[in-house]
Amino acid sequence: MELLQQREQNRHSLNRHNIDKLVDHLFRHEAGRMVSVLTRTFGTDNLGLVEDVVQDALLQAAQVWPVRGIPDNPSAWLYRAAKNRAIDVLRRNDRLVRFSDPDESSVPDPGAPLQEAIEEAWDEDVIKDDMLRMMFACCHPGIPEESQVTLILKTLCGFSASEIARAFLTSEDTISKRLYRAKEFFRQNRIEFTMPPADKLKTRSEAVLNSIYLLFNEGYNSTDSDTLVRADLMEEAMLLCKLLSENRHTQQPATFALMALMCFHTSRNEGRLTTAGEIILLAEQDRSKWNLDLIALGNKYMEKAALGDSVSKYHLEAAIAFEHCTAESFEKTNWERILELYEWLCRAFPSPISELNRAVAVMRVHGADEALKAVIEIPRKKKLETYYLYHSLVGEIYSQLGRRAEANAEFETAITLTKSEPERKLLRSKLAGKEHFPDDGADFSR
Repeated sequence: MELLQQREQNRHSLNRHNIDKLVDHLFRHEAGRMVSVLTRTFGTDNLGLVEDVVQDALLQAAQVWPVRGIPDNPSAWLYRAAKNRAIDVLRRNDRLVRFSDPDESSVPDPGAPLQEAIEEAWDEDVIKDDMLRMMFACCHPGIPEESQVTLILKTLCGFSASEIARAFLTSEDTISKRLYRAKEFFRQNRIEFTMPPADKLKTRSEAVLNSIYLLFNEGYNSTDSDTLVRADLMEEAMLLCKLLSENRHTQQPATFALMALMCFHTSRNEGRLTTAGEIILLAEQDRSKWNLDLIALGNKYMEKAALGDSVSKYHLEAAIAFEHCTAESFEKTNWERILELYEWLCRAFPSPISELNRAVAVMRVHGADEALKAVIEIPRKKKLETYYLYHSLVGEIYSQLGRRAEANAEFETAITLTKSEPERKLLRSKLAGKEHFPDDGADFSR
C-alpha cells in the first residue's frame, strides 16, 4: 500500500513539474501577445491591470491543469481564460475601456456584444499589429531609454525583474523602480496605442531593437538557468524581430542586421553543448553540426542590411559572427579582421562589454600581455566588477601569463557571480588547471 502511495506521489510530482514547465513556456510565448491585445482594449493607462489579467490566466492554468489535465490546446485555453477575465472586468466597470487605435478596421466596435468584440481582437493579423504597437508604446520618448528597454522586456518578453537586472548589470530594486515609473507615466498621460509617425520611427525603433537584442542574449547565454542555452528566449526574440522586418514601416537596415546576427549565432546551437549540457567552447565545436540554412538566411538578411546608408552596432556584431560561422576551422579564423571590427565597434558604439570582447581578439592576435593592458584600460570598468565573464577573462589572461594564484582568485570570483551551472562547471575545471582559451568574444558566447 505504501509503495502504491509513493508511486502516486511521484507521478503527481512529475505531472506538477511538467505542468509548471509548460506554463512557464507558454508565459514566454503567449503573455506578450495577450498583453498587447488587452492593452488596446483597456488602454495603456491600465497596463498594470492588463498584466494582472494575463497573470490570473497563467495562475489559473497552474491550479486547474494538475486536477483536470492539460487541455488539447493549452494556448487557446489561456486566451479563453484571459478573454473571460477581461469580459468580467469590462462588465463591472466599462469606464476602463478606451479604444485608442485610430485604425477603425482593427478596433472592436464598442457597441458590439462584448463576446464578439473580444473575439475580433484575437484575430492573428490584429495580434501582430498590436504587438508592434505595444513595442513602440513601451518606447515612448517620454520614458527614459533604460526604462523603455526594461518595459518591453517585461511586457512583451516575460522577463522577471531579476533577469532584466542581470541584463543591465544593475540591481533588481532599480529595475522595479523603472517599471513603476514607466507605468505611472502611462497612467497619467494615457498614451495612444499607435505606431509612431514616420519622422520619429527610426529613433523609437532603436530602443525596440535593443530590447530584442538583450532578450536574445539572455537565451543564447542564460545567466539564471540550469542550461546555458534557452532556445525559447532566442526564438521569441527572433519572432519579435521578424515582425519588425516584415512590416513596411519598420524594415530598416538595423532590423535586418539584427536578424542576421541572431541567425548566425543560432546556427551554432547544436554544437555548443554536450548531451549532458556541458559547454563546448568554439575551438572544440563540431562545425558539421552547425545549421547551414540559418547561416545562409543570415547572409540574406545581411544583404538587405547593406542597402541602407548607416552602420549600426548590429551590422558590426553580425560581421564578427559571420567571420566565425564561415571559417573552415577555429585555426583558420580571421582574428585580425575580427579585431578590426571590434575596434570599429568600440569607437562607434563604446561600451565596457564591447571593450571586454575586444580584449579576447587582442589576445588571439597580440598575446596575453597586450590583452591584459586592454582590460586594464577599459573605460567605465567599474560596471564590470559584478560581471562574471570579466573575472573569467582576467583569469584566463593570468593563466596564459603563468600567474596561477591570481588566475584562480579571478575564477573563484567568477563562480560566485554566475547562477549558470554549466558556467560554474567550466570555471571549476579552470580552477583545476585545465587549459581553456577564451571563446569568440561575442559576449563570450559559447
